[in-house]
Amino acid sequence: MQVLSVSQVNTYIKALLDEAQPLNRIYVSGEISNFKLYYKSGHMYFTLKDSSSQIKCVMFSSGASRLKFNPCDGMKVLCFGRISVYDRDGTYQLYVNDMQPDGAGALAVAFEQLKEKLEKEGLFSQSHKKPIPKYPKKIGVITSNMGAAVEDIKNIISRRYPLCDIVIVPTVVQGETASADIVKSINLIDSMADIDTVIIGRGGGSLEDLWAFNTEEVARAVYNCKKPIISAVGHETDFTICDFAADLRAPTPSAAAELSVPDRQALLTDISNYTIALERAINDKIEKYQNKLDIIKHNSALSDSKRIFDNISRCVTQRQGEMKNAFERLVARCEKKTVRQSELKIAVMRVVEKNESKIAETAASLDALSPLAVLARGYSITTGSKGVLSKADDAVNGEDITVRLSDGQVKATVKGIEKYEQ
Repeated sequence: MQVLSVSQVNTYIKALLDEAQPLNRIYVSGEISNFKLYYKSGHMYFTLKDSSSQIKCVMFSSGASRLKFNPCDGMKVLCFGRISVYDRDGTYQLYVNDMQPDGAGALAVAFEQLKEKLEKEGLFSQSHKKPIPKYPKKIGVITSNMGAAVEDIKNIISRRYPLCDIVIVPTVVQGETASADIVKSINLIDSMADIDTVIIGRGGGSLEDLWAFNTEEVARAVYNCKKPIISAVGHETDFTICDFAADLRAPTPSAAAELSVPDRQALLTDISNYTIALERAINDKIEKYQNKLDIIKHNSALSDSKRIFDNISRCVTQRQGEMKNAFERLVARCEKKTVRQSELKIAVMRVVEKNESKIAETAASLDALSPLAVLARGYSITTGSKGVLSKADDAVNGEDITVRLSDGQVKATVKGIEKYEQ
């Protein structure tokens, strides 16, 4: 009887399995358990199991590096590979070349995994979002320099707000090198001091076409950019990791252009409305001060001069009447008592002198109160925008003023203001 070594047995079994065509290209579905990733080598080791059995699996770094998602325990997957024996341990296992989530696409799973990871780190936090400048002077655009997206952005910005300059940074937005090129463009435009706002994006496409905007390196570059970024990737229903990390998400590149600048026509309308409101406010102010000036003019001492002199005239007339009545009473009394004529004359003179003194005092008092008498002595009354100027603080340098004199008025302009020390 032939005796075989352990190595010979394992080698023989391995050869049998390797030659079995159905086992060389096989699909196996199951749930992952005991998953281990060796970061140094990049190899993955795990067990694939169902409700009643299990099989050991290995996926080398050459295949693992192509995965769009991160396998983990409990995930149901569909693996493609071959069955063979690991000579050293004498165990057979599934050598996995490719892997897909069972029931969901790999890209969809990868998207949710990365989204959950970055959200926990705070990359999507609203507190980190930067405001978009309302009146930008220069906008940087990160996209392909070919296609409808870049043309739409340029046309809309130029039409809505021609004062804004546009800097196009041609960027690869699809394919294996797209993520690295997008990161490079973000860093480049972030180094430009005069850029106010950044638009990053591309036109529509499949999930695979847009995948460059769903990578971790792009999300971190967007988050770390010091300038506010508007993300506009794909169509309105497309959402990417870049959208969540950006300061503002636009449903399309055209919408991003509209969100980045104000509308010129709306600004012109606002300016017109502000002009009308300002003119109305100025006119109201002028009318208010004109009414105030009219009140001052009609209620000042000069405007009441006729009333003052009418009062003086009435007082004089009243004194004259009183003197006449007193004289008549004196005459009547003297006639009754037959006072001598000399005594009558003396009494009359006393009454006259007494009343003349009172009249003189009254006239002097009224004359002292008269604004015209004050003006006649060399004084004047000066009025400006604030009314009668009674102190230096009432004057305004450069203001036109009116100086009222006894026989007219003089127009003048304030050339300087000097205050006396108290």
